[in-house]
Amino acid sequence: MKPHTVSSIRTIISGELIQGSDEEIVHYGAYRLKQIKNQNTILFTNKRIIDWRTLKKFFPLVLATEWKYSKDEIPENVTVIQVTNADESYWKFVHYYRNQFEIPVVAITGTSGKTTTKEMIKHILSADRIVTATSLTSNSRTANLQYLLSIDEETDAAIFETAVGSPGDVLKAGEYFKPTIGIITNIGAHHLNYCKTLEGYIGAKGEMVKIVNPAGVLIINTEDSNTSKIDMKSFNGKIIKIGIHTTCHFRAFNIQYSQDGMQFSVRHKEIDYQVYVPGFGVHQVYNALAAIAAVYEMGVTIPEAAAHLKTFRKFNKQLQVVDGINDSVIIDDTWSITTTSLEAALKVLNEIGKEKKKVAIIGTITDLGSWGYIIHEKAGEIIYQQGVDVLITIGEHASIMAEHAVKMGFSSPVYTFRNEILVLNLLSKIIDSNTIVLIKGDMYSKPIIELASKLRKKK
Repeated sequence: MKPHTVSSIRTIISGELIQGSDEEIVHYGAYRLKQIKNQNTILFTNKRIIDWRTLKKFFPLVLATEWKYSKDEIPENVTVIQVTNADESYWKFVHYYRNQFEIPVVAITGTSGKTTTKEMIKHILSADRIVTATSLTSNSRTANLQYLLSIDEETDAAIFETAVGSPGDVLKAGEYFKPTIGIITNIGAHHLNYCKTLEGYIGAKGEMVKIVNPAGVLIINTEDSNTSKIDMKSFNGKIIKIGIHTTCHFRAFNIQYSQDGMQFSVRHKEIDYQVYVPGFGVHQVYNALAAIAAVYEMGVTIPEAAAHLKTFRKFNKQLQVVDGINDSVIIDDTWSITTTSLEAALKVLNEIGKEKKKVAIIGTITDLGSWGYIIHEKAGEIIYQQGVDVLITIGEHASIMAEHAVKMGFSSPVYTFRNEILVLNLLSKIIDSNTIVLIKGDMYSKPIIELASKLRKKK
């Protein structure tokens, strides 16, 4: 955070100094008690603090509050700014702070590819710029303030994920970040427990159109069917289309699987460029296209972006190919699971396992609410369409995938398990050096994570 004196903050939020010094320096911000991690933090709150002992290690502390404390209630090392409305004062400070910085700010949303695209942009820009960004996949709306305050006088660019748990999340993120560049990677079906319907989820992702600066840039996957349902007529900025169609501003063609990654050509303004990006799958090409388009808008040439992408390091457990038990090959894709990422993973399995027996181990898709049955049936349809030699599902809801795939005509062997306990015994009998195994789940599924670990060949 760019340091501010209590005096300057009082001016911003129209507050009255009740206790402490106007010369006190503030280095951090919070609007919840548990967000206080350091000394010299300003806390905006409309709640009365009763137990100061838990906060003592963070003194000196600055409090912007609407509560009228008596003098003997407030510890000596606490500066108090009296405000009429703590929430309004908080947003005055947030808007003021963001408006101090005229830098490129990228906001990324989508069902799949957010984190990878964000990391690609960060990797490219970090070669010669100071960049702040969302940490790994920590994109909760409660972290927005901390990410905003990570921008300071030395920051050249910022890249933030704007995840959707429920409608309004992207709009709220926009109030913090005021992005100059927005990216929608794709829209599948997820978080339907709060968005209620697929249309509601598409609308929640489509809030990106409303938060990007009117003079800014919106980057979209023009071939994603759900993204095409978003009404973009109200956006007055520049829309950049990425994909494989000839109408795309950044078009990929000659896409090929290469050593540990994807090789492809990019056509932009009638000029072709060669690009290699680590990580398997056509979806990785789309991630790279979005990253290239974003950094191009920030002054990085396509050859420069391509050179930096060669050294990009994807996350572990994202279609990570490793040696497995019985000399098999394991594709560990236990980072997350949606129908979008499941389809991408199965395509990779079939592509790199062309000469092998292909086994898919698939866990439950979460955050679906009343849509759980329908979405798991959709997953079963995807499994039927892509095809594998052996299907194993883990979890009660995951069995719906298997049942629906069989109902559609899936004829390969199918095994359904409530948990992972018996799966390892089965696999030890059916996999060998001619087998490639995809294990697909999310990072919050302990049984899937543990099984993936056991399937790896011990060093």
